[in-house]
Amino acid sequence: MTVSRAPRWMCSYSPEVRTVPAGRWWNAIRVPVALGALALKSLGDETGAVIKDGYGGIMYWLVPPGDAAEWRLPDVQVLGRGSHVAVPPLRRTSGPGLYWRVPLSHESYWTDTERLRTALTEAAATATL
Repeated sequence: MTVSRAPRWMCSYSPEVRTVPAGRWWNAIRVPVALGALALKSLGDETGAVIKDGYGGIMYWLVPPGDAAEWRLPDVQVLGRGSHVAVPPLRRTSGPGLYWRVPLSHESYWTDTERLRTALTEAAATATL
């Protein structure tokens, strides 16, 4: 999905963290930071936006709505309809607290679901060696 300006779910700018329902504009993939850091390194420039919770030790990737619902990966939680995700303001790109580890871009905010799955699977294998 190409984003020419802030996506609709972010348009009402707020300097505060907001809670946004998952499953409508995107599903969120929630992983521990240790696993997420390895996956992010593997994805490199092929990642979409990533939210990091600097206090909770969690990272969230955004993927197309409905995607990844069938995933059964250790330490990975897929948040879709019925879930909510805390989303930082657009300009918050560093911690502490909740921030955009990889900011929303004008090209895309989704990460390719299969590439993310591969990166997380490889990261989990590396972490257990």
